[in-house]
Amino acid sequence: MAGAAQLSRIAAIMLGVRDLPASIGFYRDKLGLRVIMQEPALALLQCGNIMLGLSPRHMNAAPLAEAVEVSFGVDNLRGTHTALEAKGVVFLSEPRAVTPTDWAVHFRDVDGHLLSLFGPEGKA
Repeated sequence: MAGAAQLSRIAAIMLGVRDLPASIGFYRDKLGLRVIMQEPALALLQCGNIMLGLSPRHMNAAPLAEAVEVSFGVDNLRGTHTALEAKGVVFLSEPRAVTPTDWAVHFRDVDGHLLSLFGPEGKA
């Protein structure tokens, strides 16, 4: 496809939320993401090179929420797991090995979106 544009990265992930202030509080205060823009119907938070958008308008697609998982890469899964538990994040299970070198653990945000941590096991 000569001259065709090539997709090179994911710029943002948008999540539908019921209560924007509560969702901002979860991602900012518990997960430590930085709010880079906030309006009455949209907030954008920075997570590495990807923006996470929170939007009440996206709730129309709520039945699809179970088909999506946002996975946050971490350098020390057990340490991050312990730190987030201390902030009140409730995990769905204990961390487990998912590849020969990486571990994962799942949790949900205030709207029920499936989230996970993914990375080397590390130490608590």
